[in-house]
Amino acid sequence: MPDRLQYRNFINDYSNTMKLSQAQKKFYRTIGHELNPIVTIAGKGLTENLSAELERALEQHELIKIKVVVGERDVRDQILTTICDDTKAVLIQRIGNIALLMRRAKKQDPKLSNLKKYQNL
Repeated sequence: MPDRLQYRNFINDYSNTMKLSQAQKKFYRTIGHELNPIVTIAGKGLTENLSAELERALEQHELIKIKVVVGERDVRDQILTTICDDTKAVLIQRIGNIALLMRRAKKQDPKLSNLKKYQNL
């Protein structure tokens, strides 16, 4: 399936940015299973306000789940590529319309950080 191969290359491109091990990715996916999408991107696409909200969410929570509800798979992948490039986040996983993104905060807030909150899983 060319679509599956294209998706695997898409994941690998962004996973290699931060050089996460398979065990780390698995741990982040485990945490992500408990999360609800924090941001939904729909018909208007990626706006300036959405970009600011993504920045804030990544800085506070470090690991976030987002929902990208656009028609075509190619458009969805392009939006995720843009988000990862702009925010310097790593795409941990994408299943359908839901993506799990991670970026370490400059100063971690133990009350808000999903990594800190779920570290004992």
